[in-house]
Amino acid sequence: MSPRTRALRAVRRVDESMNLLTDLSRDALDPGYRTAAPRRGRWWVVASATVVIGLMIGGSVGERLRAAPAEQQEREQLVQRIEQANAASDALRARVATLNAENKALSDAALGNDPAAVAVQRQIDALAPATGMQAVTGPGVVLVADDAESPVASGSKVVDVDLRQAVNGLWQAGAEAIAVNGHRLSSRTAIRGAGDAITVDYRSLTQPYRIEAIGDPDGLLRAFPATGGGAWWAYLKQNYGIRYDLSTAGNLRLEADPGLGLRVAETKP
Repeated sequence: MSPRTRALRAVRRVDESMNLLTDLSRDALDPGYRTAAPRRGRWWVVASATVVIGLMIGGSVGERLRAAPAEQQEREQLVQRIEQANAASDALRARVATLNAENKALSDAALGNDPAAVAVQRQIDALAPATGMQAVTGPGVVLVADDAESPVASGSKVVDVDLRQAVNGLWQAGAEAIAVNGHRLSSRTAIRGAGDAITVDYRSLTQPYRIEAIGDPDGLLRAFPATGGGAWWAYLKQNYGIRYDLSTAGNLRLEADPGLGLRVAETKP
């Protein structure tokens, strides 16, 4: 065989080998290979997307966990400021009560023996307990109210209108003086809601709510259920599980409302 022939055969064999490799890559012996190859690509896409989503969820959870202590700290600081404000308010109320007592003593000394002035002062003293300007003591009743044991349903929590209904019912039943959580009620007292809290003259109340009313204990106990406020609370207790108890008390002391006082109005004989 000539060298040329051998060279041509060698070239042909190389071409045939290349053609064979091309055919094998294009037409695989296993028919499932052609469908399996694209799936491998899709698997990597799904895996990559799963990792990315996992990282996003983990980051979100981490942000929430980091934010929780900050929110708790902010809440604690807010509660602390409220407590400080309440303490300052108590101090101011005590100061007002002291000044009122001193003013009363000076007024009595200034009246002297003037019969007309003494008569006017007696009228003022007689009206003071009813208006809340003077501390009073005596028997009466105590109404203690609180949310339902499991306050999850709508209407199962005590709100401001509920306390107003109870107070109005006690007035209607014959109460002569009333205090809510130690705060004496007067003609200028406001019971309002502030978010989830209930305030009396802008002072937040804590649960349970305690309403003290001075008057005939047995009469108040009998008359209250027949009033509009009594019917209101009976409905709340029966339908929403809100708790309240009305009982008699042998001796109550209700302090004067320190916020009362005339600044512009003047008394006329």
